[in-house]
Amino acid sequence: MSDHKYIVGIDFGTLSGRAVVVDAADGKQMGTAVTEYRHGVMDRTLTAGNNQPLPPEFALQNPDDYIEVLATAVPGAVKDAGVDPADIVGIGVDATSATVFFTDKDGEPLCNKPEFKDNIHAYVKLWKHHGAQNQADRLVKVAEARREKWLGRYGGVLSSELLLPKALEVFEVAPEVYEATDEIVNLLDWLTWRMTGHLTYAEGDSGYKRMYQDGTYPTREYLEAVKPGFGDIFTEKMSHEILPLGGKVGELSQDMAELMGLAAGTAVASGNIDAHVVVAGTNAVRPGQLTAILGTSCVYVVNGPEYKDCPGTFGTVYGGAVDGLWGFEAGQTAVGDIFAWFIDNCVPPKFFDEAKERGLNIHELLVEKAAAQEVGQHGLVALDWHNGNRSILSDAHLSGLVMGQTLTTTADETYLALLESTAFGARVIVENFEQHGIAIDEIVAAGGLLKNRFYMQLLSDITRRPITVSLSDQSGALGSAVFAAVAAGVYPDVYAAADAMARVDHHAYVPDLDRAAKYDGLFAIYKEMHDYFGRYTGKSPMHRLKDIKLEVFEGQRGYVAE
Repeated sequence: MSDHKYIVGIDFGTLSGRAVVVDAADGKQMGTAVTEYRHGVMDRTLTAGNNQPLPPEFALQNPDDYIEVLATAVPGAVKDAGVDPADIVGIGVDATSATVFFTDKDGEPLCNKPEFKDNIHAYVKLWKHHGAQNQADRLVKVAEARREKWLGRYGGVLSSELLLPKALEVFEVAPEVYEATDEIVNLLDWLTWRMTGHLTYAEGDSGYKRMYQDGTYPTREYLEAVKPGFGDIFTEKMSHEILPLGGKVGELSQDMAELMGLAAGTAVASGNIDAHVVVAGTNAVRPGQLTAILGTSCVYVVNGPEYKDCPGTFGTVYGGAVDGLWGFEAGQTAVGDIFAWFIDNCVPPKFFDEAKERGLNIHELLVEKAAAQEVGQHGLVALDWHNGNRSILSDAHLSGLVMGQTLTTTADETYLALLESTAFGARVIVENFEQHGIAIDEIVAAGGLLKNRFYMQLLSDITRRPITVSLSDQSGALGSAVFAAVAAGVYPDVYAAADAMARVDHHAYVPDLDRAAKYDGLFAIYKEMHDYFGRYTGKSPMHRLKDIKLEVFEGQRGYVAE
């Protein structure tokens, strides 16, 4: 054992889990390891069960994949770091949210029990599971009718990605699963429960994803008005202590210490949402700094000193990202996923051949061709709703669209239009914040899309904001380590820990005002399309197409949606 103190941060993403070991003194990354989820995202068939086809909008995961991360990525990171496990004083975790478990009283997921192995509703409902849109709509309708004050904290809308719609979905569609469930718990709380044996709830996640506001949950009377019999969900299946960010859940148990290759008794911090934790990992803890986590999807979090009503936000929670400030959240349900979908399904073989001949990957080739185009040259504007819209419309039934295509439109032109569409979507979010009194002075970015320098400059140009970037390639896990350092007593608060441990490149990108002015014209068209399809009077054509798709599925499989 040495005088050095180290922290383990573990980041559970959509497709993999990654662990880092950092020096508590300065945040220096000592070692890292990544474990891909064996079952990935189950959105077409139940590969962990009987391979039955899944309904549209489903996204499930196998909880065993998360345990494998603890058993492989954590020891791998410690080995890579070359440190003594006895010198590791704290463990922090972050995870996708709301990624929802249905478990017994000991935390065993119901899908691991033989009688539920082939029941699709017993599995973990991933954050991007949109099967509960109907439930989300009804939760909002009743809240509006009853004038529930907490609804304004979510911008007047509720996403199907939140915990409550998913729980209601199970209550209505799979009552046998709901009845057998002792605990409904989000992934980040389930992880700390497994590590320590103590079930607690993280305050930030509770506010953003479980409707916990001003010390209370939605009332029993409200929940009964939504669906008779649903009123006791919080008292019967979600009734445990709520801990603040940086709070200590407990200490690592002997069994989990052996699994993870760490010392029993190591402090375990309360978990955090994978996006929100980046606020600390990038030291964007002060008002006016919009943390942008740019990856397969994108999340935006900004702190403010005062509460502001902001329609279209995904959630507003006091102390949600940093103690003592209001945390305002928004997001896009697909960004990098759109680019990957396009390459997998829409790029002709000749582009792949050229990329191979020139020693480039396909993204590099398409970016090169996109960068050679003048603003507006392609004559295209796209809507970035291939996985629905989170902010500011909160509608999972919207879908992607490219307008302006002709017989001369090329793949690289469409690719650029999709890049631009996601930046336009980000600008809608930024402008919505500012229109409601929430200042956005700069963007502080982290995530996989930082590798694409062209995209980062595009984002700066279109949003007209300078962008500071994280210098850590594992900013989520680093953010978890920041909070773990507070829980372990290394630092008194997150401000001191973030100042010491986070590393960024200040204003790495600044807007090109000439290109920004040209993009204003395309953005005006995007906004017109956004408002037409997103705020359509009556039932949107996009909604009607989704209805037809579901009807076909039901006819083929005999599945009846609630």
